[in-house]
Amino acid sequence: MQRPPSRRGFLALAAATGALAATPAFTATAAPRRPAEAPAADARHQLWWRAPADEHSLIRQGLPVGNGRLGALAGNDPGRELLLVTDATLWTGGRNDTLDADGQFPYGRDDFGSLTLLARLTVDLPDHDLSAVTGYRRTLDLAQGVVTTSYVRSGVTYRRQLFASRPDDVIVLHFSQSGGGRYTGTVTLAGTHGEHGTADSFAGSFAGGLRYGAAIAAHGSGGTVRTAGAGLEFTGCRELTVVLSGGTDYAPNPATHYRDPALDPRELARTKVRAAARTSAGALLRTHIADHRALFDRFGLSLGTSSAEQRALDTWERIQARARDNEPDPELEAAYVQFGRYLMIAGSRGSLPLGLQGPWLDGNDPDWMADYHTDINLQMNYWMADRTGLSPCFDALTDYCVAQLPSWTDLTARLFDDPRNRYRNSSGENAGWTVAISTNPYGGGGWWWHPAGNAWLCNSLFEHYEYTRSRAHLERIYPLLKGACEFWEARLLTHTLPDSGREVLIADSDWSPEHGPLDAKGITYAQELVHALFGNYRTAAAELGRDTAYARTVGALRDRLHLPAVSPTTGWLEEWMSPDNLGETTHRHLSPLVGLFPGDRIRPDGTTPAEIVAGATALLTARGMNSFGWANAWRALCWARLKNPEKAYRLIVNNLRPSTGGGNGTAPNLFDIYEVEPGRGIFQIDANFGTPTAVTEMLLYSRPGHLELLPALPAAWSAAGSLTGAGARGGFLVDLHWRDGTPTEVRIRSTGGTMASVGHAGRFRTVRVRPGEAVTLRDFGR
Repeated sequence: MQRPPSRRGFLALAAATGALAATPAFTATAAPRRPAEAPAADARHQLWWRAPADEHSLIRQGLPVGNGRLGALAGNDPGRELLLVTDATLWTGGRNDTLDADGQFPYGRDDFGSLTLLARLTVDLPDHDLSAVTGYRRTLDLAQGVVTTSYVRSGVTYRRQLFASRPDDVIVLHFSQSGGGRYTGTVTLAGTHGEHGTADSFAGSFAGGLRYGAAIAAHGSGGTVRTAGAGLEFTGCRELTVVLSGGTDYAPNPATHYRDPALDPRELARTKVRAAARTSAGALLRTHIADHRALFDRFGLSLGTSSAEQRALDTWERIQARARDNEPDPELEAAYVQFGRYLMIAGSRGSLPLGLQGPWLDGNDPDWMADYHTDINLQMNYWMADRTGLSPCFDALTDYCVAQLPSWTDLTARLFDDPRNRYRNSSGENAGWTVAISTNPYGGGGWWWHPAGNAWLCNSLFEHYEYTRSRAHLERIYPLLKGACEFWEARLLTHTLPDSGREVLIADSDWSPEHGPLDAKGITYAQELVHALFGNYRTAAAELGRDTAYARTVGALRDRLHLPAVSPTTGWLEEWMSPDNLGETTHRHLSPLVGLFPGDRIRPDGTTPAEIVAGATALLTARGMNSFGWANAWRALCWARLKNPEKAYRLIVNNLRPSTGGGNGTAPNLFDIYEVEPGRGIFQIDANFGTPTAVTEMLLYSRPGHLELLPALPAAWSAAGSLTGAGARGGFLVDLHWRDGTPTEVRIRSTGGTMASVGHAGRFRTVRVRPGEAVTLRDFGR
């Protein structure tokens, strides 16, 4: 039995891993390069609305901006601009390294912790009431990363632009006009935890020790800006610029308890807003757009042409019309994919990864604490990144896992074998690391232990390597892969199959998330994930030339793993090493189908026994076509893998239906709404990433050495379209054009890959290409 690590041992591991971690999320940076001009806007990437958001419904109607660390929801009311600002690291709670009476983790806002709001920024314009203006319009430009509001009052056109700049690490509101108008009003910055500050800044701290702060600066032209009471007052300004920054002293280093003791968040925020205020709004905007488009422009998607009538509708009207008329709107469907990419760029750069809501909250009590759920949601958030040209955005997940590893290893060694833990190892052995279903930024777990969560996280990290072929990334994640294998080496049990008498290895007691029963051995979910983990570890060890003997040990374990059978009772792939259905037929989770997606052990291409493919298909069919947004996205991905384009497309359309009365679907601002209970829906971000992943997977399937073009192209998109900059496993980027359901041209660029079989509709050809070069193929219809 493994002995718990000593304090000295934990600190040594923390220090070693901390050396591989990223810099603090909120940190001083050098002045950015200022481009002389920015790329022009493109109407294809603009979403627009005819009315501002209801201030009391910003989570459904507010428009999101973000710089990868700071996020804000904006209301865009002419007379009262309200921003709800979140920092991705503003978490209550702490390490949460004690267990409840049942051997599982506490899960509350004080012990486990919760993501919370940083600030409310309000700009009041008393003479700009909505009733006094005409021609109101607000636009979210996905390619530029800018929210624009315009309207006419007394013959003057007023315009405001909102963006969150990563290079300057600030949020900027710029007010301008044409026609001789003036701005008069107030700017107010307020914390959300009872802080007391000055007119332009505040500071605070939590019981767990996290310190935070925020600051604003404002300047105008042709008028005055001065401090007045609890805010700033501006009078008679032709233009006005308001700049906000803020953050915490969080640092991804377990050796310092995930803090940077030298950082003063309030003073750093003041420094950043003063520096930005010395720069013109135009220069700040150009700098931001150049940075944003450097990522956004890596990927393009066309699914066809929408009608003039569809284009004339605003975004919310268009979503409603798509559902009401049941007519394909290919430009809207492509825009939904690009909206997901916009959220990724805005929410996953240089800080913590995206949790259940990303950095967009409307209060300090988000459901499930807006945490990191490791049994699908965190992984789904990052399926899209490599596929849609956003590989750098994946780094936030890698950085997080690397920084958490010492704490996860320590908690596993000290707490997993607790006799109250129903999931403890029957062998009495314990090694490596695992996680809980929920994790926080302080190395802590919440809710129940999740033994197979380590395998799923590792498989996600390894898949990123398959896309990028980055040796540096593989070296960073290698300790995670090896530690997870060590955990499973200690956990697997020998089991004799009753029919054949063959001895196999099965997972110890667990449940099939989040389905049940609570104490089952050999669940398909764990068997599939561990099978993939062991294979990925062997590849990593070989690529890096490490641990040859242990890699052989892991390979021998993999060869003995039980893999699921088809139930003679239901005809479905078994979920629990039992012919009986022990749960809910239409359950939201597809836990037993992880070998179909995101794994690809189950393939309908003749390499997998036909009865296994048929059993997976039958189980997926039984799960149904109508669930929560993230569950629909997962279903769509599985149907895409089974090459059923119409079912995959129907599930995407289901997610695009308008959410009304708190029901599942898409909100007016395109956020996915999860119906927690009848009449109450909440924003949950994973479907906003999972659905675009499904769209991309329908157009391009890849595994190392194999690329399949248009494997699940639905009739709605078949006339003509294109996909550019799409990532493919094996180290490639793919540009694909099609017409009448057939590829007309594909260009394959190598980012490290050298050879692949490329084809469509069962016809394949071998392609060889050197790293950094490209090859173009045509005539797939002949």
